[in-house]
Amino acid sequence: MNAESRPFPLVARTAPAGPVWRRLAVPAGLLAAVAGAFVYVGAVDPNEPGHYPVCPLYRITGLYCPGCGGLRSAHAFVHGDLLTALRDNALGVAAYLGFAVLWTVWVVHAVRGRPVRLDPRPAHLWALGALLLVFTAVRNLPSGGWLHP
Repeated sequence: MNAESRPFPLVARTAPAGPVWRRLAVPAGLLAAVAGAFVYVGAVDPNEPGHYPVCPLYRITGLYCPGCGGLRSAHAFVHGDLLTALRDNALGVAAYLGFAVLWTVWVVHAVRGRPVRLDPRPAHLWALGALLLVFTAVRNLPSGGWLHP
């Protein structure tokens, strides 16, 4: 069985490239940026008018995009109100948790000196696109009012 016919690409195990703190610099920087964004959204309430711009798609068409309610969801998430966060944007909460899992995997690999390789197959990308499309369509239907931000 050659390397191209294997179901999953192999990741070469290499010796750690430099000290651990250097391998953790990029994940730590990304975490600092994301945490800073969440701190800002937690401090500046998106429910108060005038703090953030209105979604351009919603303003022009009156339709909710997949990101509509994301700031309100993040604000509720920061304040520990998970039910409100889910109500404002359930897909956003799933994205926050997905980011946390991927970031943790990245850090564990970095500590061990192994590279992280995300190699999604086209079927996975199509499924993600279909999920976004269905979420958007359902939240804009009269029966999808429970998904409105």
